[in-house]
Amino acid sequence: MIIFTHPACLAHDPGPQHPECIARLEVVLEGLRATHGDLDWREAPLAKLGDLHRVHDASLIHDVLEGDFAGYRMLDADTVMCPASRAAALRGAGAAVAAVDAVMLAIPGKGESTTAFCAVRPPGHHATADRAMGFCLFNNVAVAAAHAIDRHALERVAIVDFDVHHGNGTQDIFYGEKRVAYFSSHQSGIYPNTGTPDQRGVGNVFNVLLPPGSGGFNFRNVWADTLLPALDDFRPQLVLVSAGFDAHMRDPLADLMLDTDDFTWLTGELRSLARRHAAGRLVSTLEGGYDLDALRECSVAHVAALR
Repeated sequence: MIIFTHPACLAHDPGPQHPECIARLEVVLEGLRATHGDLDWREAPLAKLGDLHRVHDASLIHDVLEGDFAGYRMLDADTVMCPASRAAALRGAGAAVAAVDAVMLAIPGKGESTTAFCAVRPPGHHATADRAMGFCLFNNVAVAAAHAIDRHALERVAIVDFDVHHGNGTQDIFYGEKRVAYFSSHQSGIYPNTGTPDQRGVGNVFNVLLPPGSGGFNFRNVWADTLLPALDDFRPQLVLVSAGFDAHMRDPLADLMLDTDDFTWLTGELRSLARRHAAGRLVSTLEGGYDLDALRECSVAHVAALR
């Protein structure tokens, strides 16, 4: 297994008291190095402009990369960047692209890694084609999916999103793209208030809303009964994961009340599904998670289940 990260992702500073703080990635890296230090650790490259243009409008790319400012710059009420955020955003998207290349070029059965985890920030799944929002600048998992279609000629790429918040940006970008299927469970009644079951795209979008306090039993049932069978039917050639751990019971921004074992269970199911359909090829990238202890614990368990 490969872990992609870069020190630039630690320099993105959205300001004091912001939930998407530098310490989030610090604790993830500390936990992973302590328990999975023997894995193949690689430096995330910079995303190329062509990678970004596949999913983002030129206006958004310009806003993030070309603005000349000092201090903090607010892109919306929740999304803040500093000058160092540009490099972090490029490394985050670049990690996802490099991870896709690594697993797609791996030869199964030859000891080469077919799974990868991108330990990067800022997160990405709220960023739409033309708007940075929800702490997200570029949509890392969307950049990865578009790269897989364009450079590796894939016809069926699955994006699985178990972040407690709906990945509205990912859904928006691929809403009319039948080669990419999006599968998401998320809490009802919270930001960004999208992702209802009737939003189906071209038959490639699968959303399940979970009420606050659902807990692991309901979460597992939804995936086992609805989302995983639909994912199986899609027969993905590559599985991409938006790995947000803010559905954990200790997270301050939501109330879905999962525990670490629930994430471990779903990760194992996705790993098995990737083996059935995609020669084991799976790339996961970090999204949300705002209780530091829970985030560290869940990230370590997620990677353990992917090994």
